[in-house]
Parts: sequence; structure tokens; C-alpha cells
Amino acid sequence: MAVHSAPKSSARAKVGVLGASGYTGSELVRLLLRHPNVELVLLTADRRAGQEMRTVFPQFSPFKLPKLVSIDGVNWKKTALDLAFCALPHATTQKVIGDLLAKAPKTKVVDLSADFRLHDIAAYARWYGHEHHAPKLQHEAVYGLVEVHRAAIKKARLVANPGCYTSCAQLAVTPLLKAKAIAPDEIVIDAKSGMTGAGRAAKEEMLFSEVSEGFHAYGVGHHRHMAELDQELSAAAGRDVTVTFTPHLVPMNRGILSTIYVRGVGGKSPQDLHAMLSETYRAEAFVHVLPFSEMPQTRHVRGSNLTFIGVVKDRIAGRAIIGAALDNLVKGASGQAVQNMNLMLGYPEATGLEQIALFP
Repeated sequence: MAVHSAPKSSARAKVGVLGASGYTGSELVRLLLRHPNVELVLLTADRRAGQEMRTVFPQFSPFKLPKLVSIDGVNWKKTALDLAFCALPHATTQKVIGDLLAKAPKTKVVDLSADFRLHDIAAYARWYGHEHHAPKLQHEAVYGLVEVHRAAIKKARLVANPGCYTSCAQLAVTPLLKAKAIAPDEIVIDAKSGMTGAGRAAKEEMLFSEVSEGFHAYGVGHHRHMAELDQELSAAAGRDVTVTFTPHLVPMNRGILSTIYVRGVGGKSPQDLHAMLSETYRAEAFVHVLPFSEMPQTRHVRGSNLTFIGVVKDRIAGRAIIGAALDNLVKGASGQAVQNMNLMLGYPEATGLEQIALFP
């Protein structure tokens, strides 16, 4: 059978995926294989080092890809990547990226872990239980929610890709906080995610028999994404914001649905909030606001880089219910990372990301 290759352009960036054997790593490979401006030259996976990507993820069998290698053996200077995606576990990334950028300072990095998302290194230590191992790099890291920080991302060398839950919630409420249209102290985020959000490593609590036919909350009152939400929503509001956020695990593979309860201020009705969101995202490629009173579904964004947002009037006067749905592996992780890469390398933002959702 013929070996397939990616579409080519005259000048292709040399790109690597560190941690290619995980769900977000494999999703990056899936997206980048069809990107016309990218050449995948490095794939790392320590436990799978020496194997072909097709043995880890058989869907890549028709494609010619680099063999998986251990990250410890990579010569960053010689490899000379234009950009590296770091899809490694939390708490390991800071040292890896610190070493990479020290030896190859011209390489740009999109980090998909949480290691560079929190601006305050003391807050990072509190939430993640250990000191920050690259505080100097933290000062230059740009938070990578494209629709909010587009201008800064274009100039960045290091971008911290947002969390999946936080991306979903922020896109729904950030414009309203900036406009001072909702009460900052009355935001309740009730979020549900598919199982791939927990990663690919074997865990007893993620066995099929443990999660199927059930539905439960977790990290109640202390989930790490709370720090990220508070940081970004406080910046949007121009004052401290502490949200109520509860994540839930749903026995499905992909998707996040956030149901968010807000109260309009200054006479703002649910219809006004809907109009504000519609205008904010009118020209955005990857955020779609549904007609008023329609709510999004995860099945309608599956496999795409899209976020769907809906607004419904609550029966309590002045309150609105906002729904937001995205695919946690695409817009919630790898798709957003590619969106960041496109900005950092000067490509059209939507390049390689225009897939329509898979349905059913």
C-alpha cells in the first residue's frame, strides 16, 4: 500500500511533538499530518521509545512518521525545531522546556500541560504541591487562549495552552466580564467532561466497569483548574473573581459541556448577554454563538476545533443560563495548540483546523 504524506508547501516548519503517545499527542499528530506548512520531524515517547507511531496508534499506519524516541536522547541544538509541542505530564514540563530553550533559544514552544499557566509561581506551588522549576521562563510565558490573547501570542516564544475546562468556561463569560455585564461574584460553572480528559495512563478508577453507567463529580471544591479560572476571569473583570466550579466525569470519550449560571447587571437581560456574545464572536473562526434559547451539545462539536455557545433566559428575573460545548482534545487541547502555533509562526490562524464535527 502506498505511504501517505502531508500536503506540502514551499516553506515547511520543522515541528516536534514531545509526548506523542498520549491522547493530546496523538491528536496533535492527526491535525499536523494535514497541515500544509508543517513537517513532523520529532516524536518522543519514553515508554514507547524505539517503536513506530503505528504500533501505538494504528490509525497512523498509512502515514510516514518519525520513529518514537526518548526525550533524554534528543539534541535540541542539532534538531533545530521551529516549534515544539510539549504534551508531557504536569510537573515534568518545566525542566524539559527549560533545557530545550537554553540549548535552542530560537525554538518556539506550545506547552499543553499546566506548568506555565499560572502567572504567580507561589500560587502554582500551592495548587500543584511543588515549587516552580523555571520561574524565569514563567515571566515570559503567554496564556494561550487565542480569542483573548491573540496579539501577545503572535509575539511569544513560549505559550501556555489553556486547560480544557477553563477554555470552555472562559469563552462563554470573558466578554461579559469585560463589559461589566454580569455580576462577578455570582458565577456558577457546572462542567462535564469525557474520559480522555484524564489522559491515557492506566488508572483503576478509569476502568470501563468503574465509570460506565454512572456519572459523578470530582475535585469538588479544590480542582486545580479553579486557580486558572480565577486568574483569567479576574483579569477580564479588572478585579478579583472567585468562581464556583464543579467538574463531572461522563462515560463518553470526548467532549465538555459547561452549564454556567450568571446574573446580568446594569439592566442587562439574557437577550442583551446573547447579543454581546454574538457580536464578540461574529468574526471568529472557532466560536459559534447559537440563536437565542438554543443550547449546545457535545456531539455537535466532536472532532472539530469549534466551541458552541448558547444563552437561555432563566425563570429567575435577571438571570441567564449559558451553555458552552467543545471537544476537550481539540479546542480544549491540541486544536487550540495548533491555533497558537499558526499565530506564532505567522500562518493563517485556521490552517489545518477546519474540520467539520463528526456526527453521529
